[in-house]
Amino acid sequence: MKRIVSAFALVVFSAGMVIAAPHHDVMTFPAPKMGDVQFNHKKHQEMLKNCKLCHTKAPGKIEGFSKDVAHKMCIDCHKSKGKGPVSCKDCHKKK
Repeated sequence: MKRIVSAFALVVFSAGMVIAAPHHDVMTFPAPKMGDVQFNHKKHQEMLKNCKLCHTKAPGKIEGFSKDVAHKMCIDCHKSKGKGPVSCKDCHKKK
């Protein structure tokens, strides 16, 4: 039983690492009501050239990341740079 639990924990941990790995060009953030958001991580890396603008604590994750954090951080950055979408429909795409 311990082996099954350990194997399951390893699979879940590994899957989380793959989803958040920086080598992924595009990440999908599910938003069932409004439509999913496709985030081009590679494009942002190349344009900003400073991971700490988003990843303030450590690489790989954004502390406390949530819908509200994403809205504030992304929209504020897009407005300050004068570049990037700022309206709901520009990011959220229904299938």
